Amino acid sequence: KHIMARTQRNKATAHHLGLLKARLAKLRRELITPKGGSGGGTGEGFDVAKTGDARIGFVGFPSVGKSTLLSNLAGVYSEVAAYEFTTLTTVPGVIRYKGAKIQLLDLPGIIEGAKDGKGRGRQVIAVARTCNLILIVLDVLKPLGHKKLIEHELEGFGIRLNKQPPNIGFKKKDKGGINFTATCAQSELDADTVKSILAEYKIHNADITLRSDSTADDLIDVVEGNRVYIPCIYVLNKIDQISIEELDIIYKVPHCVPISAHHRWNFDDLLEKMWDYLKLVRIYTKPKGQLPDYTSPVVLPDERTSVEDFCLKIHKNLIKEFKYALVWGSSVKHNPQKVGKDHVLEDEDVIQLVKK
Repeated sequence: KHIMARTQRNKATAHHLGLLKARLAKLRRELITPKGGSGGGTGEGFDVAKTGDARIGFVGFPSVGKSTLLSNLAGVYSEVAAYEFTTLTTVPGVIRYKGAKIQLLDLPGIIEGAKDGKGRGRQVIAVARTCNLILIVLDVLKPLGHKKLIEHELEGFGIRLNKQPPNIGFKKKDKGGINFTATCAQSELDADTVKSILAEYKIHNADITLRSDSTADDLIDVVEGNRVYIPCIYVLNKIDQISIEELDIIYKVPHCVPISAHHRWNFDDLLEKMWDYLKLVRIYTKPKGQLPDYTSPVVLPDERTSVEDFCLKIHKNLIKEFKYALVWGSSVKHNPQKVGKDHVLEDEDVIQLVKK
């Protein structure tokens, strides 16, 4: 990193920086994916059973009010009492919101040097990477320093916050060298830089297509291939300590929700935003000749909402007996409409399955 900081920027050095970045990323990867053969090192695990429809991880420095927020959220909306966890107290609760069961997880110790593979950090990272949403809890009085540090840590674990995967086509081949195409102007990458970064990964034959103005980091993310893209909300706590004017400014910051965990202010806003970012789709089931059950929807992630996904969510053998489904709601033209397993459902559709 020091070399990177000392290097001045121009075309030649951009090339050099790209190489350094690739080397750094390779070293980091060894932290994310632990080397095998350490003899079952995950004995006491931070393995949390994936219950519920979505999982939200809470990250924050000590004393920013993370635990207060968690217990108050869980307290207000939870149906489940605090779990009895012996190995690790990490599941503060499951809340029910709009019919979906949402698991709230405290991710302790991420900040204190977990990405160097110390202590239990590594298991925490593994769990963090499975979250559908990350809430970074910040103290409104000193938000920015903390925010940078936490983002930096999470980036180091291969977690990308509020980002889309880079629009880069990457295909390894057996022969034919590096085939480099860019469909638009590139401010940072050229054929040589791309070649040298790939060479660092011992890749000498591949098709690379840059479809947007990409950075060396973007390319490395694509080559590494172990990145997860997770939406993130910054929760600014302790707003009881600031003025209304300051609050107005905070409201304009993207991905931010000001709250007071202690006074339970603005929780509804936070929950609403959490719901927006989770992008869940609720499907209500309707047994034949009965009214739909609006109390317990089947909840699917936004990108997998076909009738087949719905069946798999209920039971993996259900699809074998599936004949067709009747659907009411915004995804169909007629109510009800007869659909097959590839039909894509939308939020709050009602479905009745007809078996063979």
